[in-house]
Amino acid sequence: MNTKIKGYFWACISSATFGLIPLFALPLAEKGLSHDSVLCYRFALASLFLGLWMIFKKESFAVAKRELIVLTVLGVLYALSAQYLFISYDYLGVGTASTILFLYPVFVALLMAVFFKEKISLVTMAAILIAFSGISLLYKGNNGISLNPWGIGTILLSALSYAVYIVVVNKSKVQQMSGYKLTFYVMGLSSVYFLLKAQITGGLAPLPDATAIMDLTLLSLLATALSCVAMVFAVQYVGSTATAILGALEPVVAVAVGVLAFKEVITGSLILGILLILIAVSLIVLSEYFYKKIKVQH
Repeated sequence: MNTKIKGYFWACISSATFGLIPLFALPLAEKGLSHDSVLCYRFALASLFLGLWMIFKKESFAVAKRELIVLTVLGVLYALSAQYLFISYDYLGVGTASTILFLYPVFVALLMAVFFKEKISLVTMAAILIAFSGISLLYKGNNGISLNPWGIGTILLSALSYAVYIVVVNKSKVQQMSGYKLTFYVMGLSSVYFLLKAQITGGLAPLPDATAIMDLTLLSLLATALSCVAMVFAVQYVGSTATAILGALEPVVAVAVGVLAFKEVITGSLILGILLILIAVSLIVLSEYFYKKIKVQH
């Protein structure tokens, strides 16, 4: 198989499986499991799967003390992003929440401009305006009723936490670390975060039945471990730009899950809002790609 086709295949697998998160997570919440319990189990199992994969690939688990500090920060950031995403599901449709979460490249561009003095191009500025126009369209829910402000706030916090996570990865020494090792430690440390949080709020809830165990296994294996490994493969084969663009499948799949599995209503403003956000993110990713190309040519 052609290397590019392999890359596009893995990028599509990664984004599509990430989009399945609500399909497995919401039934667990409906059975009374707290977010902390679900996320602790999810990341612990995902870390286990990745650890087994690393043993199969004969990869080293060794990390330096300084790297462990950075990995702990990354684990907390990833945990916060997941936590706010799950909270937003309580207030927003899963399609709307997943689409707003996809704004994280906009936050990455803003963070790089504020903290690392990277210039914001006119294309990026236009993309940011388009993105927030998309959010304003999504803000009006079904029948013109405004979406819950708490839901909007939590999903924006989720996107911001993930953006900070990406910036820390790119600006620290762990950038050189194997993708499997990085993800293994991040997932494991995220699990520890939720374990400690659950102990404060009453402990981990037991899984009630076989269906819950199946949902949790699929959430951990398909929508977490496989998604992360597939993303590593995609970046290796076609680079981060193509992988980021094909990440647009994630909110599309999540919208489909919301409509088909949870009977959410799809409206004209929802479709237009999603399209504007996808256009904005694609503009940011492509402008960065062309900027690098021009820089290399000069």
